[in-house]
Amino acid sequence: MFESLKIYVKEFVDIDEVVSFLDKYGYTRCRKMSLEGEYSLVGETLLIYPVTFEYPVRIDISGEKVKSIKSVDVHSFKTITDHTGVIILPVSILRKTKVKKLPIDGGEQPIASFVDVEPGDFVVHLDYGVGRYKGIQRMRRGGSLKDYFVIEYSGGDKLYMESKDLHKLQRYISFHRKAPMMNRLKGKRWEAAKKSAAKGVARIARDLLTLQAKRENKGGFTFGKDTDWQKDLEEAFPHTETPDQLKATVEVKKDMESPRPMDRLLCGDVGYGKTEVALRAAFKAVMAGKQVAFLVPTTILAEQHTNTFSKRLKNFPVNVQMLNRFRTPAEQKRILADLKRGKVDMVIGTHRLLSGDVEFHDLGLLIVDEEQRFGVKHKDKIKRMRVNVDILTLTATPIPRTLYLALMGGKDISMIETPPLDRSPVQTDVIEYDKRIIREGIKRELKRKGQVYYVHNRVETIDRVAAEVAKLVPEARIMIGHGQMSSRTLEKTMLKFMAGEVDVLVCTTIIESGIDIQNANTMIIDHAERFGLADLYQLRGRIGRFDRKAHAYLVVRDFVTLTHEVQARLSAIKKYQELGSGFKIAMRDLEMRGAGNILGVQQSGFIDQIGFDLYCRLLKNEINKIKDLSG
Repeated sequence: MFESLKIYVKEFVDIDEVVSFLDKYGYTRCRKMSLEGEYSLVGETLLIYPVTFEYPVRIDISGEKVKSIKSVDVHSFKTITDHTGVIILPVSILRKTKVKKLPIDGGEQPIASFVDVEPGDFVVHLDYGVGRYKGIQRMRRGGSLKDYFVIEYSGGDKLYMESKDLHKLQRYISFHRKAPMMNRLKGKRWEAAKKSAAKGVARIARDLLTLQAKRENKGGFTFGKDTDWQKDLEEAFPHTETPDQLKATVEVKKDMESPRPMDRLLCGDVGYGKTEVALRAAFKAVMAGKQVAFLVPTTILAEQHTNTFSKRLKNFPVNVQMLNRFRTPAEQKRILADLKRGKVDMVIGTHRLLSGDVEFHDLGLLIVDEEQRFGVKHKDKIKRMRVNVDILTLTATPIPRTLYLALMGGKDISMIETPPLDRSPVQTDVIEYDKRIIREGIKRELKRKGQVYYVHNRVETIDRVAAEVAKLVPEARIMIGHGQMSSRTLEKTMLKFMAGEVDVLVCTTIIESGIDIQNANTMIIDHAERFGLADLYQLRGRIGRFDRKAHAYLVVRDFVTLTHEVQARLSAIKKYQELGSGFKIAMRDLEMRGAGNILGVQQSGFIDQIGFDLYCRLLKNEINKIKDLSG
């Protein structure tokens, strides 16, 4: 039985005993808590970062009584959620739990941890199946009070779990939005479901291993080791790389230097430095005499990436060109001819790159930014380009199938989870339309000489909305930007906004990807209920990308008329406002939207029965078993 520290609101606490426990069980006291396993004590405020908790915990004490317990953001210490109590286990035990490889009924956890579970959520216990988590209940046992995690099953039966068994419990995740069928605590259906799913994953495991074998045997180009110019380029990077950036760069280069064609997903939050990793990979390809295609979803993003690449590569003999509708027909014709002859080293563009008239002299690397933004036909063309070309896919919120393949080994994955220095979370508020709040939000930003995005995703009414904003804030300089404008007009508008000549840009989601404007740190999203979770996350990522505190207002017209699904979506985007939430957003989006039968009807049925987490564990177990048998 693990020893634990239990603290509850409104109860008495001996701070010396708390500090003694933390010191004894592996926590490190420091002046400013920032890492897992650390704690700090300032006056009557205790900050602890337990190893398996998603967020640090702030405990405020008044006299000898606990005043409040909150989960807080590790960088801003802004409150994320309040708690009535907290249970903290020793660091040493928790870290063993994290790395130990156990059999399938208690193995590694490929998806979310128990920390993500809230009362009312469906959960999966590896021994007893699907139930509903009811919260923590304190009970007397053996002469002392103990805390138990309560799971309710079909028929009203309840399971009382001790903290030492938490590794057996996971949040229920499925690919369909319907509620799961709960198991009976003493029934036989759960064991039958596990056995049936274990047999069913065998075919998928063989398919994944066959896919891996085909990739191994494709015989792609083997890139050489880094050149001196590569080192010069990387040393000229004007910022300090995060550890995750460096790790991802190493993983990408290792793939490129392998004879197997690279197919890697680079997953990281907006503004976390994925572009720099891609740039280094692109330069490495050019140094080997290969061409690079960088496929992006919007014309503005193509423009911005071209500017970034050209600036970083200005001291090297690399020809970088952009191909999108900002180019005249004559310019496009010239670029296409040079691309075919090998005179263009890197081409950055929209879906125009997938047109039939685009021919490469010797394409070696394809970089795809936000694959989920492309249509089915475009994705089919991308697949055909994958035959023997290295592929690097960049994303903040991966699409379900890409996410699944990455989790299951069908695609390699690199995660950039370390935020850039001085980056802080975006304060996010969901509000009903209120002219006063909107006016004050805009004026507050203008007062600090900043700029504002006002997102209205209806071209037919955007002029009227811009006029309304002008009435609210008559002193503001306002312009409109949307995708149906002529390329030249849109380009001029964006350049003026980037130059600080516009205070408020009333725009559509054309600014969703790739716009990095340091001075724009307030965003108002009109009719936020019309947007998907990933879209809201991408939009919000356009602000707060530097060291200035940012604020996002998600505006709805009437809370009463919102469906349960919309309320859940808005609640999720508000909850996941801490840095590095992109992967969690993708999983939450997967739960709320459903992903259809991405693995076929039978496999999706297994996932519905036992949950995605256990399905993943069974599949990984089967893959390892086949690998062991094949030697």
